[in-house]
Amino acid sequence: MLIVVGWYDPAGQGIEGIVYPVSGNRMPSPNRKPGPPAAPRGIKSTVYVFELTNISQVTRQGQTSYYPVINTKLVRQADTDDTGYFKIALPPGHYSVFTRKGDLFYASRRDEKNNIAPVEVVAGKFTRVDCKIEGDRKAVY
Repeated sequence: MLIVVGWYDPAGQGIEGIVYPVSGNRMPSPNRKPGPPAAPRGIKSTVYVFELTNISQVTRQGQTSYYPVINTKLVRQADTDDTGYFKIALPPGHYSVFTRKGDLFYASRRDEKNNIAPVEVVAGKFTRVDCKIEGDRKAVY
């Protein structure tokens, strides 16, 4: 079941994607050739869409990608289905997309201007956004 919260435009624009966990050893190895990447397995989660958010507009937990406070406006939020899929209708514009782990928002990607997890929505199109959420397994090196 797909849950879309808030505004809806029949012309169809916004974001869609999958939330999936990443964990374990993600370091490259010089003696091992990488195989083809496995398709990500999505997980049930909630996706939070904020106005475009710069690193200067958040409270950051140390030097991590976790944020207890985001000082921009929450525009929409939506629950994924059981496979991690979400689709959220949004007006055209620029946004930041976060997931949440406990009391902390999470987004690990930034652009050259230090905007956190930026995405652009254009009229009449759903922009693909795959969201990573840090898994519970620690990396082993």
